[in-house]
Amino acid sequence: MDFSEAAERISRKFSKDGQPADPKKIEGKLRRLVQEFGVQPSEAERSVTNELAKEYNVPLAGSGSGGRSGGGTEEKTIARAAPGEWVTFEGKVVALSAPASPAIAQSGIIADESGAIRFVAWAKANAPAMTEGSWYRIESAVVDEYKGVPNLKIHSGTTIKEIGEDRALIPTPVPIKDLHPGIGGVRAKVIQEWDASHERMLQSGLLGDESGTIKFVMWKEPGKEKLAVGSVYNIFYAQVDEFNGRLSLNLNTATIMQEDADIPVSGGESAVRGSIVHIAPGSGIIKRCPVEGCNRALSRQNYCPVHEIQPNFVYDLRIKGWLDDGEKTHNILLQRDVVESLTGIGLDAAKEIAENNPLGMDEVFLRMRDEVLGRYVICHGREIDNRILVNKCERVKFESGEHAALLNRAGGAP
Repeated sequence: MDFSEAAERISRKFSKDGQPADPKKIEGKLRRLVQEFGVQPSEAERSVTNELAKEYNVPLAGSGSGGRSGGGTEEKTIARAAPGEWVTFEGKVVALSAPASPAIAQSGIIADESGAIRFVAWAKANAPAMTEGSWYRIESAVVDEYKGVPNLKIHSGTTIKEIGEDRALIPTPVPIKDLHPGIGGVRAKVIQEWDASHERMLQSGLLGDESGTIKFVMWKEPGKEKLAVGSVYNIFYAQVDEFNGRLSLNLNTATIMQEDADIPVSGGESAVRGSIVHIAPGSGIIKRCPVEGCNRALSRQNYCPVHEIQPNFVYDLRIKGWLDDGEKTHNILLQRDVVESLTGIGLDAAKEIAENNPLGMDEVFLRMRDEVLGRYVICHGREIDNRILVNKCERVKFESGEHAALLNRAGGAP
């Protein structure tokens, strides 16, 4: 878009009516709409033209009561808002989040009876600050798109008016399988809690319901508390993110209510049969950081990347490795109970070896490797981020009939 040419074109329209429309200011508005808000050039030009017409009280040719007003704005529900549109609606601020940039004055989630959407109020807009839990009428805001997810942008042309009443707003959870990128809610059970992979992470793990499972993460913020494994929660206004075709829930913006109930969880599991062809370093007996909420694996020198030296570490068992099914190699992770069952080495026995054998923790690694490497097993678990989180692993018994059939096929026997 040639901003200068478009600005001159708009300026000439109002100069004919004796209005001092400054092309430089018009060009600045056009650039902001297109470059900052992602508005289509034609929509930006029409919006600025309508805004100036309203400011100068100048009627435009073809303007009538076609359902749009105030800068090409249409009143609609949040669920019907599409990227590239200017919208007006009434909604409740259900969550506020820390701005990610000094250019942002306020950000969060606003909802109505149809759904919810993330919003960003730019610092340049000088918009009034909104309060979590209050209802507002927002006029002439821009809907754009980021990574396929609609977002609401509040700019200098947006009008915000607080509604002095608290209307009923009852969000409805959806099955996990029906979630899509944006804002969503589920009624789900915490199936697993995983090791924190970042110093700012409070908790991550797996949620499940009757329809499937999904990864969740919660970052450290004042007032945030971990979810209890095995408990059921109603979770509303969570951010549904997508990465490499997989969805995950960010719970920092969510409203979370624990429920004293239980729900059936879809298996969502696969059973992979094959040979364990590799045991990775970091398997065997390991030391974990004892600081609440951390649980990271420590180095040989008892060093935690977040909490530094931890002499009062906690022992744990795990096996990381590869399982080859003859067609594909699977990345597998076995936690303590599965390791104990598969290797026959319990945590107490592993501690005794690690503390009294000359090879220490290496001896545990070697003994476990000898027990499982090259063995045929069936691993049951969920595949998350290209890794099977194994919750059950059993050895495959030798079947003479099956072995004979394989030999016959290899030798060309009928």
